[in-house]
Amino acid sequence: MKTQTKDTALGSMQIVCFNIGKEEYGIEILKVQEILKLPAVTPLPKSADYIMGVIDLRGKVIPIIDLGVRFGISEKGAKNKRAIVVDIKGKRIGLAIDQVSHVIKLEHKDIEPPPPIVKGISGKFIIGIGKVENKFVIILDIDQIFSSEELKQL
Repeated sequence: MKTQTKDTALGSMQIVCFNIGKEEYGIEILKVQEILKLPAVTPLPKSADYIMGVIDLRGKVIPIIDLGVRFGISEKGAKNKRAIVVDIKGKRIGLAIDQVSHVIKLEHKDIEPPPPIVKGISGKFIIGIGKVENKFVIILDIDQIFSSEELKQL
């Protein structure tokens, strides 16, 4: 039985799709402020391993998070080429990724809830699994990627 996710209540949503390694992920387009080529990142001493550092984006200091390291699917120091700037609970944060692939529109019927195997810590990051042609896109809930305590540190 399908369950309705909170963001797909109106029937469809547009997703910005991107890659980390060989996996394809997506974020609802309304959460994305901009996509940019990753500029030079200034490292921050004694920060969490998934925090690459900060960048200057038109006079604003933006923390850059390595999503691959955060999810445990790539090692620190992997070459990220792009950043997606998002707003997470009022904070602008850059998510370092490998590449943006495309934007898709998914109907509610094409989004399945996360399977029981991803319940727990990683399951809270996932809104659902989108079916696109013969591939899957893991749709992330960026508001859940960081705890309140972690957001305070960013």
